[in-house]
Amino acid sequence: MDARTAGLRRVIVADPWPAPTPAGPVTATVSLPGSKSLTNRALVLAAIADGPSSVRRALRSRDTELMARALTALGVTVDTDGDDWTVTPRDLRGPADIDCGLAGTVMRFVPPVAALATGAIRFDGDDHARMRPMAAVLNALRALGVTVEDDGRGRLPFTVRGAGGAPGGLVVIDASSSSQFVSALLLAGARYDDGVDVRHDGKPVPSLPHIDMTVAALREHGVRVQDEEPNRWRVPPGPVHAVDVDIEPDLSNAAPFLAAAAVTRGRVTVPDWPERTTQAGDRLREILTLMGAQVHRDDAGLTVACAGPLQGVDLDLHEVGELAPAMAALATLAESPSVLRGIEHIRGHETDRLAALARELTGLGAEVEERPDGLGITPRPLHGGLFRTYADHRMAQAAVIVGLAVPGVLVENVATTAKTFPDFPAAWSALVGG
Repeated sequence: MDARTAGLRRVIVADPWPAPTPAGPVTATVSLPGSKSLTNRALVLAAIADGPSSVRRALRSRDTELMARALTALGVTVDTDGDDWTVTPRDLRGPADIDCGLAGTVMRFVPPVAALATGAIRFDGDDHARMRPMAAVLNALRALGVTVEDDGRGRLPFTVRGAGGAPGGLVVIDASSSSQFVSALLLAGARYDDGVDVRHDGKPVPSLPHIDMTVAALREHGVRVQDEEPNRWRVPPGPVHAVDVDIEPDLSNAAPFLAAAAVTRGRVTVPDWPERTTQAGDRLREILTLMGAQVHRDDAGLTVACAGPLQGVDLDLHEVGELAPAMAALATLAESPSVLRGIEHIRGHETDRLAALARELTGLGAEVEERPDGLGITPRPLHGGLFRTYADHRMAQAAVIVGLAVPGVLVENVATTAKTFPDFPAAWSALVGG
């Protein structure tokens, strides 16, 4: 089953959507769409590069299309007609209105690029997006010599008044609520007059693999990055070279599909799983092994099989918080209690994920303790019911994982999965039946 083309087998998507419960073990090969994180980083760097380039196997989803439209609004030519997207840099200019939707990569990565344009660039997004923290990026831009108007909100909407460039230099930020604050400044930093010297001062930065991803992408484009010193990243001024980039499958989106093997005692293979990667989803290999699954990677991809019940785990997910919703759902189906810790920062994601997971999993019969930095989960008999998603794609994926073992789970707004996974309901139904 190819999740990239599952949309050809259309299903009627009701709201709420009945999550299918398979009649037996799930056995399948699932080819996943490309990584949203890698696609949007590649698009940003291609937009400010020294010539045209291609983003091969780009993910086509709401978040990536919002990024393409944002860069187009600034004057860049982004051809998204085929599987390989072609980006041709132009002189950046405004005025422009940028719709961020609910995409953190758009609302955080594009403002530093807008500083290189001329004119007023206004940013806004979905209602939920207006709740996501932005002050660290906006204040950092001001410190780097960029004019930003936000009426003191530190959130959407705001306006960047581009002057065709920015002085750059040293900036100290607190990135303890999101690694995207650091990545945003690094991606455009080489185009600033003095580059950027970003220093973090605060609690440990979460999701460090995403900063590693940004650094790797910059180096692939010939940008020098000095990151030897903890909590400090330096990008000197210089060109961003045009490079054709191949996008890896989105490994975090593999979570529900691999969970299907673990929950149903089946076997699922994800082809093209990279041997080495900066994606947070690669940690699924370790986590599923700890929970009792058999995990094997070879030239065919990554295969997960399970012959017995799932075991509870004690996990520090500080660096891979995006996996928390799927792992919380799996924990409710295990034989023993679990603790998920180190994820206070996911309260600032698409929704307060800790509160939302505690509320919705409890509503299905689970015993979930919401803690300041995580969740304590004690398995209990579960039942069907409405699972609200709060416009959060990872919440919807958590719901369908519970539905693997619990009939009658109704997923509110499953269409929110289009944020990173087009036609997810069709792909999921093709996998588990329904």
